[in-house]
Amino acid sequence: MSSLDDVASATGIDASRLDSIEKGQTEPTGDEVLILADHYRCDFKFFISNDQVAPFEQTETLYRAHGADFTKEDRRAIQDFLYLCETEAFLMQELGQRSKQFDFTPTGTYFKGHGATAAERFRIALGHTEKEVSRDIYAEFRSAGIHVFRRKLGNSNISGLFIMHPVAGKCTLVNLSEDVYRQRFSAAHEMAHAIFDYAQGASVSFDRTQGLDMLEIRANRFASCFLMPPASLALLPDPSRWSEADAIRWANELRVSCHALAIALKEARLIDEPTANRIQRMRVPRESKIEPELPDSLNASQRERKARLLELGLSDFYVGLCFDAFCNGIISVGRLAEALLSSQAELTELASIYGRSLHGH
Repeated sequence: MSSLDDVASATGIDASRLDSIEKGQTEPTGDEVLILADHYRCDFKFFISNDQVAPFEQTETLYRAHGADFTKEDRRAIQDFLYLCETEAFLMQELGQRSKQFDFTPTGTYFKGHGATAAERFRIALGHTEKEVSRDIYAEFRSAGIHVFRRKLGNSNISGLFIMHPVAGKCTLVNLSEDVYRQRFSAAHEMAHAIFDYAQGASVSFDRTQGLDMLEIRANRFASCFLMPPASLALLPDPSRWSEADAIRWANELRVSCHALAIALKEARLIDEPTANRIQRMRVPRESKIEPELPDSLNASQRERKARLLELGLSDFYVGLCFDAFCNGIISVGRLAEALLSSQAELTELASIYGRSLHGH
């Protein structure tokens, strides 16, 4: 969590009083409850009820284990992320949008096998053939009840994180600072944590896992098999004969990095280690990669503005929910601006960028 001095500076409440409130020695005033709820972007009821766990308390697990890995800005980003998850859950409920829970119970102790089997079962649940390659994975994860947001974090070593939100449920954050194809792998990796490790409450995933962390290995195996089904890999031209152009072409077709593709091909026993090492060193050119939420239809100014909004976590899906709720009279224009992390004055421009309107329901 933020230090008491940080919270005191941000809220104007004296640090010693905050300390007393935190220890249960002092009851906060009504104004202080509202100020703290606004600071932590959560419902004020969390501060006055013993029956509910505040969302920000879930982040204590993260900060105790990885406190040095999060900047002050990253901690604020995580608070915003939790707020977006809770708002998304509320809007989906109010709009009657239901998701279908995916459950998988592993047996035995072969963690990599757990990951591969769960990926296969999840793909079947989504209606995919064994050879079909997933495209809009974010929509697929949302369909399974996961709140997934991409948000820019300052620490580029963090790929993503998973939090079991006390109200919204399973929530994953993917670091938008990463390469766009790496983000897909990170999202699938966090999906695995949502399937297998939700009872832990919260976890952080890094770009490079140190040592033999079996939970991370299982999550990586799930991500690999979900994005690159072994049956699909078996249909590719002999990868041992690939040129650099071939490797880049197939990595781009699968929307994965050459590094991830090489590991998957080796796991499928389609290439040997020297060939895997050669393919891993190749890179898909950044300009040829497909960013799903920055279409060519945007002009340069709109593209730049939307890229900044994406850095805040505002996905097309989430923004669409917000405007649908507004158009259906579920939320006010003020609540719409708050949900979109913006001011009311910015709403017209924001609506235009996302192809929506503040007028005409």
